[in-house]
Amino acid sequence: MNVPSELRYSEDHEWARVEGNRVCLGITDYAQDALGDVVYIDLPSVGAEVAGGESFSEVESTKSVSEIYAPVSGTVVEVNTDLIDNPERLNEDPYGEGWICVIEASDLSELDGLLDAAAYTDLTESVD
Repeated sequence: MNVPSELRYSEDHEWARVEGNRVCLGITDYAQDALGDVVYIDLPSVGAEVAGGESFSEVESTKSVSEIYAPVSGTVVEVNTDLIDNPERLNEDPYGEGWICVIEASDLSELDGLLDAAAYTDLTESVD
């Protein structure tokens, strides 16, 4: 399982890349593997307000539907519209072309509640 060390992780299996006061996010390699083949994603709208820890999107796979949770509160400023026609990018490249959206964070201290790569690895290994 791929767990890039420069990212932060939620216990709900989202990753967050901090870029100034913006946070790019997606689902982890572990999550995409557990979901199976992703066939649809309900992307948030640009301008949508999201609350840290709250669901704001869904991913549908051949196995199930899974909620996506915001790692921080703020405003969605960018979405990966390529996923509309190519949801399989979430499986193929979850940390690259499979990113979901960028949130302009209203409180970056919320990131303190996220896990580093070692803690996320420990979490996923305890589940398996």
